Amino acid sequence: MTSRRSFLLGACGAAVLSADNDLALHNLATASDRVRRKTISPVELTQACLRRIERLNPLLNAYITVTAEAALAQARELEAELQHGRWRGPLHGIPVSLKDNIDTAGIRTTAASELFKDRVPTEDAEVVRRLKNAGAILLGKTNLHEFALGGSSSVSYFGPVHNPWALDRISGGSSGGSAAATAAGLCFGSLGTDTAGSIRNPACYCGIVGFKPTYGRVSNRGAIPDSWTLDHVGPICRTVEDTALMLGVIAGYDQLDPASVDTPVPDYNHAFRMQASKLRLGVVRTPFFESLDSEIANAVAAAIEVLRKMTASVEDTVLPSGSLPLDEIFARVIGVESYTYHSQWFADSPEKYQPATRQRIQGSAEVKAAVYMQARRQLDLLRRQVKNVFATVDLLITPTVPSPPVVIAQGADPNSWNKRNTSPFNVLGLPAISVPCGFTTSGLPVGLQIVGAPFAESTVLALALAYEQATEWHRRSPAV
Repeated sequence: MTSRRSFLLGACGAAVLSADNDLALHNLATASDRVRRKTISPVELTQACLRRIERLNPLLNAYITVTAEAALAQARELEAELQHGRWRGPLHGIPVSLKDNIDTAGIRTTAASELFKDRVPTEDAEVVRRLKNAGAILLGKTNLHEFALGGSSSVSYFGPVHNPWALDRISGGSSGGSAAATAAGLCFGSLGTDTAGSIRNPACYCGIVGFKPTYGRVSNRGAIPDSWTLDHVGPICRTVEDTALMLGVIAGYDQLDPASVDTPVPDYNHAFRMQASKLRLGVVRTPFFESLDSEIANAVAAAIEVLRKMTASVEDTVLPSGSLPLDEIFARVIGVESYTYHSQWFADSPEKYQPATRQRIQGSAEVKAAVYMQARRQLDLLRRQVKNVFATVDLLITPTVPSPPVVIAQGADPNSWNKRNTSPFNVLGLPAISVPCGFTTSGLPVGLQIVGAPFAESTVLALALAYEQATEWHRRSPAV
């Protein structure tokens, strides 16, 4: 028989747990506002996230490394700064995570591989330096598809990441741990990397927002590369506003990164003043709408009708084409550049790679220089030509992925890598966001992709926010 005392203790414990859930599931922008107004402290936010990590990470396997002590110490320092009147900006005191292929000084960065399982960098990546300067609190490093060379996050030395909406499903990849952690309230936002859709794909599968900025907008320095020509670093968050806040901190020129572009960074909050009613949208049918899952097709069609009512025009459009298809350019470039990075380790210790990763890297070993250079030349030409598309439209619309997430057991199959709708915009270097636009009848999220002209992140964010505010999809949370 339950005693009154044990009942009350249980009730108090449930109340604390409920309070933690409420705090950890705040949007980043809401948490930021409360920190600034001192109605909640960085320590309280960090403790709430750490409790959820302790409880839910065994189910999700979203984190490889949790830096609990360091995070709490950082939270106490940032709380003291607030008490003395110093506020660093909207990320001050906000707990975030990082994909574990982004270097962190003194904290291991494994790329989810046995090869790097004990690797501890001596310097922070440039984006980490910017996050720290902005007052963000690092909770830990998130799981991923090994070396980011796949789209399921089930191929990892540390085990597969589980989707918080359906634990038997992949979370997408390669930034699967970042997306799962963000969706489930194990952080307020995360940074991922995107070479073929590795931010947008998992954001879609986990029912949240993922933004790949323009190539060169955010520094790649300190992120373990897949392809120097195709890699992007970007934010994964629960709302569009949260995404803009994180992007505003990490965007900007880095003279030590050869890919970085020295162009002014606007205040992305000003993007939300842009009138969606003036925007012209282009729906890219080929190949993005071909062979779609029927439920995804229906959800995206409904989303386009919502957009049609709030914008100036919606018309079909096409992407530029060259002597090589976009998917062939992608395959040749990533294959050679990835093999180049891994060649020495691959020659010395091939057994330390997961079998699926080993197969992928080995497949590019014999590609000829002329084949690579032809693809690289076409890529450069297309990045110039694509600007012409935006003479008649302001933004492009596609489904994020053509099919729902598969079960984890299928995640090692290269065919589970749904990059068809996302990788073209890595080739073209364009800013692209995935926002939730529905659910399948089995409760799996569906994503809508919005793509802008080079460095038109503000326009992408403006339409994404307008759509988000017109719908309710972003308000749903997984009941993990």
